[in-house]
Amino acid sequence: MTKFIFITGGVVSSLGKGIVSSSIASLLSLSNFKVRVRKLDPYLNIDPGTMNPSQHGEVFVTDDGAETDMDLGHYERFTGIIAKKNDNITTGKIYSEVLKKERKGDYLGSTVQVIPHVTDEIKSFIKRDLKKEDYVICEIGGTVGDIESLPFLEAIRQLRNELGKKATYFIHLTLVPYLSASNEFKTKPTQHSVKELLGLGIQPDLLLCRTEKAFGDEARKKISQFCNLLFDSVIMVENANIIYEVPVKLNSQGILKQLYNHFGVKKIPKLNQKPWKLFINKFNNLKKEVDVTIVGKYTNLSESYKSLNEALFHSGIKNNIKVNVKWLDSRLFEDYSKSKKILSNTNGILVPGGFGKDGSIGKEYAIRVARKMKIPFLGICFGMQLSILESVKSLKGFEKASSTEFGNTTLPIISMLHEWTKDKEILKHDKQNLGGSMRLGAYVSKLKKNSKIFQIYRKYEIKERHRHRYEVNYNFIDIIEKSGISVTGFSPDGKLVEIVERIDHPWFIGVQFHPELKSTPFNPHPIFNSFIDALIKFKNEKN
Repeated sequence: MTKFIFITGGVVSSLGKGIVSSSIASLLSLSNFKVRVRKLDPYLNIDPGTMNPSQHGEVFVTDDGAETDMDLGHYERFTGIIAKKNDNITTGKIYSEVLKKERKGDYLGSTVQVIPHVTDEIKSFIKRDLKKEDYVICEIGGTVGDIESLPFLEAIRQLRNELGKKATYFIHLTLVPYLSASNEFKTKPTQHSVKELLGLGIQPDLLLCRTEKAFGDEARKKISQFCNLLFDSVIMVENANIIYEVPVKLNSQGILKQLYNHFGVKKIPKLNQKPWKLFINKFNNLKKEVDVTIVGKYTNLSESYKSLNEALFHSGIKNNIKVNVKWLDSRLFEDYSKSKKILSNTNGILVPGGFGKDGSIGKEYAIRVARKMKIPFLGICFGMQLSILESVKSLKGFEKASSTEFGNTTLPIISMLHEWTKDKEILKHDKQNLGGSMRLGAYVSKLKKNSKIFQIYRKYEIKERHRHRYEVNYNFIDIIEKSGISVTGFSPDGKLVEIVERIDHPWFIGVQFHPELKSTPFNPHPIFNSFIDALIKFKNEKN
């Protein structure tokens, strides 16, 4: 029978429920259990697709084309289990489904209410699309006490009654702050958070106490007494040097033992921690380093490009080198000379995905620096499109090459599919219905054999995840290649540009897809492996 583990958070947000959920899933998966991890988000958006990354973090895209919460990226990276559309739900989706049913008359004239209709829909989602998983881990977004998350907490309370205690497990993640002025750890915030949860009818089975540094048994004893828990059910989660240490730390604190005792697991399976220990050991023994500069638009929040940051880190470990990432706001790049001055000492330049004209000129200047100074360059999605525009603009007569995303243009090098036209008439930018108008999910690309990208993948055909609205206009392929860019990856029908390279540059690649979404610690992405290798060679040549 499938067992459900529910993870809630209290006191403050951003304590790391996603990392904890991922770590527990990893430990169970490495113990040969079949696991699924899900995220229940309390916001009213249908999905995070139209949210500003500076507010909510990156949007993680699944193979089946769902725009989901960034925590699903953590789930995949820690477990290698491919996330699905049905692994992320929002209040917006729940209410949308309830209202559709109401309009169809499915409720037979009943007054539609939060209980039972909304909570029933949440419970249905939690149990939907399961394939005989041993464990389903459900992370509840937000913190206990938030008005938005109340229906989700009520739904999981009902599930315990329906499925029984032996099939459900409640983990509550709280903060135990340290006050240097009084030289003591304060347990009161945790006590209040648990009290709030108890008021909603949920008694946690396990407390995970986040702390900046280790606290003693006295604090644990106090928490266990006031929160109605056994001493061993209060686990300390101390800050880690890297997030990938968390599975090992949780295991050393006895979390699996607590789970197995609760669920009555008689035959304890062997846990294979070797992959994590080898990875952490490699990280701890890095001696050399390289620098990469990411020129983006959402650099004020590190979570905006979370998968990208992790992909660089994974490939750094693969190449036995520490990757120092410098984030620069593209709007700081006022002209080429200033861009050259800022970027001349970096070992590599990366322009990531993004949307809108704002900041695009600065990104083009950064690309020009990479092109002229032969600095290794990787352009992802919008970054690839801008590398094409920068190149085409260097041709006489094409200085005004542009994208219809930026407004009306007579040279629509980048445009929406339906905008393509043979006579290249002025195309108008359509700002209507931005949600749900993108190419999303995994798509096949065909690679040219005599290309750098083929050497990287060693395959004629690849499948990568996309998230974009605009495409390279096929009508301008000849002009694009005349500018010095070689198109080395196409869609199977040969119409959509997927990968470009510069033939006059040692390592200059742009991809329409997002390779960072498929990188994991144990299986770093080949494009990033090659990019980091190019950074190392470039640095060695300079020295």
